[in-house]
Amino acid sequence: MRHTEFWTRMDHHLGAAYARVWASQFVMSALDGRTAQEALDGGVPPKQVWRAVCDALQLPASER
Repeated sequence: MRHTEFWTRMDHHLGAAYARVWASQFVMSALDGRTAQEALDGGVPPKQVWRAVCDALQLPASER
């Protein structure tokens, strides 16, 4: 997964206006206490971050 696909999915599920806010503020234990944005900035692969987002948002398996 590329960063662009990650952000497209985030926009789809949270809305374009809220996705970046959520990604920069919601801390996830699955990302070692980081936000999605911090994890991406730290080099965590977007697919791994997306899985953590899916768990946090309780998205169905079909969205993973």
